[in-house]
Amino acid sequence: MKIGILGLGLIGGSLGFDLRSQGHEVLGVSRRESTCQKAIALGSVDRAEVDLSLFATADIVFICTPIALIVPQIQQLIEHLSAATIITDVGSVKAPIVNAIAPLWENFVGGHPMAGTADSGIEAAQRHLFVDRPYVLTPINTTPPQATAVVEEIVRSLGSKIYHCQPEQHDRAVSWISHLPVMVSASLIAACMGETDPAVLQLAQNLASSGFRDTSRVGGGNPELGVMMAQFNQQALLSSLQQYRYQLDQVIDLIEQENWTALEAKLQSTQKARPEFVE
Repeated sequence: MKIGILGLGLIGGSLGFDLRSQGHEVLGVSRRESTCQKAIALGSVDRAEVDLSLFATADIVFICTPIALIVPQIQQLIEHLSAATIITDVGSVKAPIVNAIAPLWENFVGGHPMAGTADSGIEAAQRHLFVDRPYVLTPINTTPPQATAVVEEIVRSLGSKIYHCQPEQHDRAVSWISHLPVMVSASLIAACMGETDPAVLQLAQNLASSGFRDTSRVGGGNPELGVMMAQFNQQALLSSLQQYRYQLDQVIDLIEQENWTALEAKLQSTQKARPEFVE
């Protein structure tokens, strides 16, 4: 199969490694010629150019650009494709993308691999990134079953766990387990930096260990990605943030009231619930 990858960063580059290893011909397009050359040198793609016309004969194209660029890039891309070409994306928000692209391109299947690292760029690409990771597909009523089946086959070959849902369901779910944690984590870092005693702040920085590292990791990630999460999943994220604020206010009240019994019960409840989210 001839597979195109638009956007040769962490996700696009990693897809290229795995798809080439299975014998597919992988074509890559990036905005920078230097990135194209690096992708070829690393072995992530067979060919790479800055021109979208490279995808004219592709059977399927994966859109691996930042969220804000997905729709405008597809609008340009479809001028170069045959009607039979399948397009799928890897954006972490689905409803705005699916709603914008479905009327323009029948063979479009929304997708979101729940995989990644703190690093970015083609240099961060790695083999087997998607093994045992969730990969969400969001076909709608007008999506041709054959197009979905082709994307499924490729995703399954990556070793991913496939999930199907409506775009809006996806966005509400990821607002809880992906987008909300970014905002909470960033707020944790900002709160710590609000310490007014320089000696105490320095001591806190020196003492920070695994607990702070785990809870602050996503808040110290790519700011551009965080803004796009908020911009394109605004309503779902606001809803989850408001619920989080409610839960935080409850904890504050229990501590102010010195209601240690109720606080322990709350922590026992969260201790019991956590394994349902993280194995």
